[in-house]
Parts: sequence; structure tokens; C-alpha cells
Amino acid sequence: MIPVALQLYTLREYASKDFTGTLRKVAKIGYQGVEFAGYGNMKAEDLKSLLDELNMKAAGSHVSIDTLRDDLKDVIDYNIKIGNHFIVCPWQKYSGKEDFISFAKELNGIGKVCRENGLRFCYHNHAHEFERFDGTYGFDLLIENTDPEFVYFEVDVYWLKYAGADPITYIKKLGSRMPLIHIKDMERVGRDFAEVGTGIMDIHGIVAESKRSNVEWLIVEQDKCNRDPFESIKISFENLKKINS
Repeated sequence: MIPVALQLYTLREYASKDFTGTLRKVAKIGYQGVEFAGYGNMKAEDLKSLLDELNMKAAGSHVSIDTLRDDLKDVIDYNIKIGNHFIVCPWQKYSGKEDFISFAKELNGIGKVCRENGLRFCYHNHAHEFERFDGTYGFDLLIENTDPEFVYFEVDVYWLKYAGADPITYIKKLGSRMPLIHIKDMERVGRDFAEVGTGIMDIHGIVAESKRSNVEWLIVEQDKCNRDPFESIKISFENLKKINS
């Protein structure tokens, strides 16, 4: 069974008002970890103590490219203190093929520093990386032009599907370069976000392939919830627990 974490962006409105209380509710549902998108202005030592108290682990941290460029040392120091092993760049915009190639080189540099400090650096996709250039997806340009020793990937299966690509194909392709996966679902009518196990995504196949690829965390994220977000993350957790067993 792969441990399951929650990307806290799902609960951003609640976390911004009561960060500690939000983490307590996530732990009560049964999640084994959380992936951060901000730290609630907590000191690293206090956040680590809270995670220990709740018997949860840091599964990753989403950090903007601007922060990675300007404050990489502080990012690394903070995440080492909270026991997190994965720094994730969650977004970048591109204006063409050369942008993908040049950004891949920048990712290599960031990843090298993370590696030297005992951390792994990942890139998280959305749909816009699946524009084709001379028949090749921008996402594939990132894969091909990054050093496997320094840059890993956090595949977001929803955005792959949204873009018309096949999640399982990319899980197989990346293999050990994909320690984290964003596990999401898509509504049957339209393409809105859905609780895991209630939509059209092949969650069984995605989880099975993730196990074969030795994925270290299944990370639930629902960018938008059409019901109470705590109810949504509980539905996703309970459904995923059955599939992941």
C-alpha cells in the first residue's frame, strides 16, 4: 500500500484562517501526510512538532519558481527541519519550444543544489505542457532535457487527461523518476474536478502502475470542490483506501 497524503491547496480557504486546525482535521480523516502549499507562517520547529503530534509526515512542498530562484537555501533549510524530502516546482509558463529547453536547464541547477542537500526536486505538470512542438510535447522536452539524477516529476493525472494524454503511459515512462503523483478524478459530465473514485479516471490502473513504479506518495488534490471540501477529501480518502489496499 502506498501512503496517501493531501495537497493542502485543496483546503486553502480553511488553512489560511486556521492552519493548525485544518491539519488536525486532515489527520483525523486518516491521511498519513500532507503536501504543503505554504506553511501557515509557522516556524519549522513548531510545524515539525505538530506533524509528529498528529503522526503525519511531510510528503512534499510546492514552492514557486520565483521563491526557488531567490530563496533556495532558506527553502531547503526549512524543509529539512520539517522532515520533508521533496521540493516541487508547481507551475511555469512557456512561450515556445526554446522556453521548455532553457527551463529544463534551470531545473537541473535547482535540482543539483537540492540533491547536494539530501532532497529530491520535482516538477509538477498542468495541461499547458502538452502543446506539441515538431510533434513532441513540451512535457517530453522537459523530461528529455533534465538530468534524471537531479530532476524528478510529480505527475498530475487529471491535467494529463485534460490535455488528451494518457496518465498510465507517463507513469510507465517516468518510472523511478516519479516519486510523487497527484491522484485526482474528473467528472463524468464535463471535465470538472471530482472526488477520487467517482469520475472517469482509471484510478485502479493508475494506482496499480504507481505501485509497479515504486511511487512513494499518492497525493490527493481537488482544485475545486462542489461540496464541503472536508467531505470531498474524506470521500477521496475512503475510496482510495479500498483501491490502494
